[in-house]
Amino acid sequence: MSLSNSSTYAENFSRHLRSLPGGSSTGPIAVLLLTAVLLVPGSLLLAQTGSSGSSNNGSQQQQKPQQQQKPPAQEEAPAEAGGPQGEVNPVAVPKKKEIPPEPPKRTVKNPEGMPDYTLHVNVPLVDVDVMVTTKNGEFIPGLKKENFRVLEDGVPQQITNFSQAEKPVTVVMLLEFAANHYAFINDMLTNAYTFASTLKPNDWVAVISYDMRPEIQQDFTQDKTKVFGALSHLRIPGFRETNLFDALFDTLDRVDRIDGHKYVILISSGVDTFSKLNYDKILKKVKATRNVTVYTVSTGWLLREYLESHGMINPGNTMPGTQDLMDYLQADNEMKTYASITGGKAYFPRFEGQFPEVMADISNSIRNEYLLSYHSTNPKQDGSYRKIKVELVDTGGGPIKLNVNGKPAKYNIIAREGYTAKHEVE
Repeated sequence: MSLSNSSTYAENFSRHLRSLPGGSSTGPIAVLLLTAVLLVPGSLLLAQTGSSGSSNNGSQQQQKPQQQQKPPAQEEAPAEAGGPQGEVNPVAVPKKKEIPPEPPKRTVKNPEGMPDYTLHVNVPLVDVDVMVTTKNGEFIPGLKKENFRVLEDGVPQQITNFSQAEKPVTVVMLLEFAANHYAFINDMLTNAYTFASTLKPNDWVAVISYDMRPEIQQDFTQDKTKVFGALSHLRIPGFRETNLFDALFDTLDRVDRIDGHKYVILISSGVDTFSKLNYDKILKKVKATRNVTVYTVSTGWLLREYLESHGMINPGNTMPGTQDLMDYLQADNEMKTYASITGGKAYFPRFEGQFPEVMADISNSIRNEYLLSYHSTNPKQDGSYRKIKVELVDTGGGPIKLNVNGKPAKYNIIAREGYTAKHEVE
């Protein structure tokens, strides 16, 4: 039904009411009937009709207002909330701020196929070769792990690995071969041949000679005949310079790349004449090279004494054709330092008959050692130098008393003086 049809229908119905006896289109009954009829067509017509009726008969009928309900968002304020006592008007009470729930923790998972990793601090293992000998240089066997105490910078360390057995060795013979010390070459070759004869089938050995620069005569081999062949090629030296510092640095740099413990046997006068490096730098290199023990054998002592007695060696080196005595004294001191820092020995044989004894002692020393290992209590990898001290103790931790061949014996402990820690960037 449309709005126009509803209006026509209302007019017809009103006309019909007026035709009735006592009928009136404006009476209350008529209004009620008309309202009831028009409830169906729509609210718009109902509103118009109700408005007309109320304007015509406002004095005759009053409608009671419906009781108003309080809005759901308002309520009376309690006294403790700050509202006045007994107030009936609606007062808005602010709602508490809702705290949002914490978001769930995210669990980061590695992509499929990627393993999980755990970070570990790797404290390098420090190896210390220790020789315990009598005052006569004889090796003292039979000591146990409990008889050794290792201190690093004064702090006791826990020994994790311990062994004592004759073992194969890895050796480099570094030989001075220069024209300025041509008279010493016989001493050098005699010592080198003597040591080569002590080699065993499982030993590895290399031969390097030097004058102005180092030269590899024989790379590492287990074939003793190749070692003898390399020594036989050292006949006529070319240059007069003896650049020991450069040669020793190069040798240490090469052996540092080889696993396991290595030995360098330096047979030389010890005099350096024209190296690019100075003594401080080579000393730092000796301290920094790990798992290397240096043995030094000085050459030319017999000839040096002969030259000195004939005035060819003098303190001031003022005469042509003479050598400064201070050069040899300084060289001897440096040879001792190389050995002591690394836990080796320095030898100064004065007679040719002592050469076999010296080489035999070196061979026995490098094969009969106590190998101690520990993880440092100082985990810092800062490239610092740490001092090492090895002591002998009894099982109770007190001073030990050693007996050799049933007799009390005094002993010497020979071990490296320290090591340079790794740097974190290495």
